[in-house]
Amino acid sequence: MEKNLRQQKTAIIKIALFGPESTGKTTLAKQLAEYYETEWVPEFARDYLQEKWEENQHICVADDMLPIAYGQVALENEKLSSAKKYLFSDTNLMVTKVFSEMYYGFCDPLLNEAALEHEYDLFFLTDIDVPWEKDDIRDTADGRETVFSVFKQSLIDAKKPFITLSGDKESRLAKAIAIIDNLSLAKQHGVSSDDFVQIYNHEIPFEKILQQLKIFKNGILKSNLISPAKIKNGILGLSEDEFKEKAAFFDLKKESLKLKKFVPASGAASRMFKFLSAFLNDFDITRETINAYINRKKDSDLSIFIVAMDKFPFFEALDKKLREIYLDFEVLDRDYKNYYFIKTLLSSDYFDFANKPKAVLPFHQYKTHIANPIEEHLNECVHYASSNEVSNLHFTVSEVHQNLFENEVEVLKEKVEKESGIEINIAYSYQNKSTDSITVNDQNEFVRDKNNNLIFRPGGHGALIENLNELDADVIFVKNIDNVIQNHIGKIALYKKALAGVLIKVQQKVFDYLDKIEKQEIKENNLEEIVAFLSKKLNIELGNDFNKFTFENKVNKIKDLLDRPIRVCGMVKNEGEPGGGPFWVMNDKGSISLQIVETSQVDLTNKKQLEILAAATHFNPVDLVCGIKNYKNEKFDLLKFVDPKAGFIVEKSVDGKLVKSYELPGLWNGAMANWLTIFVAVPLITFNPVKTVNDLLKPAHQPQ
Repeated sequence: MEKNLRQQKTAIIKIALFGPESTGKTTLAKQLAEYYETEWVPEFARDYLQEKWEENQHICVADDMLPIAYGQVALENEKLSSAKKYLFSDTNLMVTKVFSEMYYGFCDPLLNEAALEHEYDLFFLTDIDVPWEKDDIRDTADGRETVFSVFKQSLIDAKKPFITLSGDKESRLAKAIAIIDNLSLAKQHGVSSDDFVQIYNHEIPFEKILQQLKIFKNGILKSNLISPAKIKNGILGLSEDEFKEKAAFFDLKKESLKLKKFVPASGAASRMFKFLSAFLNDFDITRETINAYINRKKDSDLSIFIVAMDKFPFFEALDKKLREIYLDFEVLDRDYKNYYFIKTLLSSDYFDFANKPKAVLPFHQYKTHIANPIEEHLNECVHYASSNEVSNLHFTVSEVHQNLFENEVEVLKEKVEKESGIEINIAYSYQNKSTDSITVNDQNEFVRDKNNNLIFRPGGHGALIENLNELDADVIFVKNIDNVIQNHIGKIALYKKALAGVLIKVQQKVFDYLDKIEKQEIKENNLEEIVAFLSKKLNIELGNDFNKFTFENKVNKIKDLLDRPIRVCGMVKNEGEPGGGPFWVMNDKGSISLQIVETSQVDLTNKKQLEILAAATHFNPVDLVCGIKNYKNEKFDLLKFVDPKAGFIVEKSVDGKLVKSYELPGLWNGAMANWLTIFVAVPLITFNPVKTVNDLLKPAHQPQ
């Protein structure tokens, strides 16, 4: 036997099966070779040791390790010459190295060096969740967990790219094939095995990475605004009596419906305290006064915060803590008092408000207690999202914050239930990390952190369409975590219920038409009525070509337009708040529809588009009521109604360098672009978000 431990160089993709005894390596190697019509490398040690046993019942000893290694390499190089595109190795020198270290306490330096140098495009670490099968040369089933851990750690220490395969042989094969196909695709695009494994472990389908890279390269088309939506031109205006009538209609129907409130509440409150964090990072109290800093930075936000400090709901608790920390606090200079106040507010040792979710922060000072957004949403929920004395509330949260939510809910839920007589069911979900984006530089190359790992960023609130898609309810109320007010819950409930009333009324008509279409009860003379409904109630114009269709094609077109999820969106008067608004928009196929458009989706260098944007009269307060079931009471697959072209490229500066990531089409714009849409003008009282801490000083958040 030639004493050679060198691998032959090749363009063939080599997959190594790696794991303890009796974990299905041979079975999988054979299956994969058969599937891809190529070669597989058997385990040389098996025949070598079997022959040794049959000759004189000798078992494996330390001196066998190097001959086994030579034989294994020779087999691999031999099979490589006839392999097609892929080669699957039942075992490899890393396996021999691990067994040598486990059984004999050392590994021959030649074997050790070769094992670490040998390259494979991917290792499949075979799990121990398959039954142990005894044979003449296998050891024992005892301690499989420990042995598996040793194998796994050896790959980590050697920095080998690996993915663990679990399950029965059928599921392992299916999983392995999907991984190999994606790995092959990654290799074609110059992506390394290490990067591929990181992407896989982040649960992002590789096709999505390719789509993102294509978007970074080609950019995203801006929205084509036709005109702003206004009252009587895309926005439904209702009188106070009409609001009451719609709300009463909802109350009449709600007992037969399953209701749910959906509250996006992921992420920390870092933006809420951004100007205070900047102040702490840049200010040196030994070198200048706070007033000098305010003038130097033109920081009016800081000035407002300090002047109105005692009006914040957290003032008393913080003031008390300051007097515990600083025993001479009372005699300190005013600048030091204000500086320590801000420092303690954000310090991780004390209040740490910037790193907590908004949901648990003190928002409102009542006579008897201080309320956070969770309590306000619980109160709202029982007022308008309850039927049959049951209310359902769903929070999307960051996994690291769920305990904070649960601790607050444990205290608040019983209190609200007791006061309202309504049972509240609360559920949580996380933003799926598979919706995250890769981060690239200005050359569209992957950006890495200091440990050379890829950097992924959340895909934005548009990712929550997947969370919404998992819910089961007839009517879903959507409202952001920070859009709550102090008192006036009756008015808030009225307008929310009115939006639901509009939804149910329209939904009934849509379902009636679709039911008749299915039963073939629609006649030629019915079409005019349906076309008028589409135009007047749903703001859908069919165009002149519709009249040229055959009757059958007209009915099919109407069915396609009506058989969609429905959203009713509250719109408030535009008072300069940043964010999206309602517009008539033309897509790339020439169809015009009502959409919520963010400023970042508009080409601000286009004078005409800028004029249309400036002419907007209303703003989107993220006040939605959704119908996600069809006329057969089946859930829609909401992912089918997303406009994938409505995403965003987000640019940021990191260490002075431009980096880019991709944000998915927003939950209430691109993610719902192909829903049936109704915009309703609602009073400003329904929109009081807390984007910065100073928003808590507005009348809606102050004691009455």
